[in-house]
Amino acid sequence: MSNKKYITKGEGLPNWSNPISHAVVVNNMCFVSGQLSVNIDGNYVPGTILEEGHLAFSNFFSALKSADFKNEDVVFIDIAFNNLKDLPEINTLFMELFPEHKRPARTIYQAEALPFGGKIKITGTAVKDLP
Repeated sequence: MSNKKYITKGEGLPNWSNPISHAVVVNNMCFVSGQLSVNIDGNYVPGTILEEGHLAFSNFFSALKSADFKNEDVVFIDIAFNNLKDLPEINTLFMELFPEHKRPARTIYQAEALPFGGKIKITGTAVKDLP
């Protein structure tokens, strides 16, 4: 039997008008919906790939925190971005956010179009050790 918790609001999370949960917790796993470069009001904040990536990851980590998970609980990251030429910058950001000995598995791919015309979207999964 699973225990589910739906994170639709939380400290630091954008106020979405979309009918989604920022994250869903099932037992010791947290599934985070695609996070974008949007501010607390849910408005798109355009910038460079690094600027948008920092804000998207900030929203991702806020969703984790609202679900009572930690950054080091992340086991998988899915990164969609709109220009493969930005891969070196994305790799730099990824290495900055995740120490070498605790880097999650990841997929990366170019997406033709992201919401708001954004440059990057971050999705992922976290797992807690059970007590």
